[in-house]
Amino acid sequence: MVRENKKKKLNQQISVSLQFILNTALVCLGITLSVLLGKEIVYFIYVSIMQPGVDSHYELLERILIFFLYFEFIAMIVKYFQEDYHFPIRYFLYIGITAMIRLIIVYHNNPVNTLLYTLAILILILSYYVMNSVTARKGKM
Repeated sequence: MVRENKKKKLNQQISVSLQFILNTALVCLGITLSVLLGKEIVYFIYVSIMQPGVDSHYELLERILIFFLYFEFIAMIVKYFQEDYHFPIRYFLYIGITAMIRLIIVYHNNPVNTLLYTLAILILILSYYVMNSVTARKGKM
């Protein structure tokens, strides 16, 4: 009995230590992503003031999508702490859809790859729909 209590206490200490390490790493990642998000904002201000006629609209669109990826990752980290150390799956789906759209914009030369990227987006959207449908049904019960 005493041995089991010691084992449970050790397991709990290990769990708390690993949770602390994970939380610290996520805070550091959140700070890094916030700095990168700020860098993108500075870039947008610079482009809008200094270069009103942007030569490459694809580059600007790519930077906007990167901005949203940073934003979504930061939002996911915030939700992780708000939801008692749980990542909502819908945020992963949002990030996946945004990342696939970015791939289509950046690498649109190969039509087969573009078709595969759009199919991946369709699968992500269908997954999101199914997830919301199941959640709505559970809420009605």
